[in-house]
Amino acid sequence: MDYRQSNLRQEYLRQSVMTASPAELVVMLFDACIKNLKLAEICVSERRDMSGAHTHFSKAQQIVMELICCLDTSYEISARLLEIYEFLLHSIRDMNVKKDVTALPDVLEILTSQRDTWQKISRPAMAPSEVS
Repeated sequence: MDYRQSNLRQEYLRQSVMTASPAELVVMLFDACIKNLKLAEICVSERRDMSGAHTHFSKAQQIVMELICCLDTSYEISARLLEIYEFLLHSIRDMNVKKDVTALPDVLEILTSQRDTWQKISRPAMAPSEVS
């Protein structure tokens, strides 16, 4: 990818973030977390690039920490989400330390489920006339 394409991609990403709703931002965070974990898996399993794996695991950890920091504790469900996010954070840290991706399918399943839920929340409800 040349410099100009990279700049265009960065600008597109910046605009996407700046115009996204809070729920859409959460979806973006989950997407980035999933992407980084898959890249970490490639680094560990295929490339034997432990430094690259560490970088991607660390990015995934930072994303989960951001999800934890953004929780609105005024809602009852926040306590349950905190438990899920703490489990994910612990699992990602463990995979990073051990460079063992055995737990990755379970972690990705949870992340994908959470992402899909937030994706549904981020879509505006269709009016009955739009459905038919």
